Amino acid sequence: MLKVERDGVRIALTRREGSGRPLLIVPGVMADAAAWQPVVDALEVAGPVYVLNRRGRRPSGELGADYSVRTEIDDLDRVLEEIITAEGAQGGLDLFGWSFGGLVALEAAARRSAAVHSLTLYEPVIRPFGRHVLPALWEADRAGDLDRAVEIVNRDVSGFSEEYVAELRRSAVWDVLRRLAVPLARELTALDQHHADLRELGTLDVPVTLLLGGENEGVPPYGDAFAVFASALPRARVVTMPGQGHLAHAHDPEGLARHIEQALPVRTDAEARLPQP
Repeated sequence: MLKVERDGVRIALTRREGSGRPLLIVPGVMADAAAWQPVVDALEVAGPVYVLNRRGRRPSGELGADYSVRTEIDDLDRVLEEIITAEGAQGGLDLFGWSFGGLVALEAAARRSAAVHSLTLYEPVIRPFGRHVLPALWEADRAGDLDRAVEIVNRDVSGFSEEYVAELRRSAVWDVLRRLAVPLARELTALDQHHADLRELGTLDVPVTLLLGGENEGVPPYGDAFAVFASALPRARVVTMPGQGHLAHAHDPEGLARHIEQALPVRTDAEARLPQP
């Protein structure tokens, strides 16, 4: 595990051993490194694979008093620096971001393009995503009602059925989701307050792949947000994953791993000959 400290807050990452160009995965809300471990296990890449536990996820620290999307971008900026130094990755690393983590990854890549060899974004989101549930989320937050928060994000944001949520509630996953819902109101509020400069982000000069679950194509809320990014990043390669929605890391980790692998630039012979730390 790699531990990075910024402004007194610990940021922890898991690391799978490997030799070559690193891959860094940035999860979104309601997920942590453990939730993405099945994808990591399924990935057939030579280099080390890191997964970021963003603030608010153990063993990383709390969100902090002045939390914003900019906080997340600054954290990731520091993490990129630390990984490149630790791995000797002078050519940069491959960066993958999902949902909220996709926006953070894009913003960080635009700031430090020399550190990013390629960028893959799986259904990134942008304001006003989730705005309509903020009053209910804050009500649940003030009441300390984590069950209600999990229900809101699944029913009123993701649009899952009542039966699906009832099945989740009966499973062992529910307790994990309750824990991950602790920072949810602040995270979605930060997203709603963040003004992304799409014109500037569109000038990013690294290979970009946009992954879309086929079930969300043209369907709100994820399909609508995806369309914004596809328009802002006209040079990006758009790949639709048939039969998938927003949670392929949970529903089909092996299939998502194959899509991630296909999005990564082919490792050159010259890269393969480079000495590894």
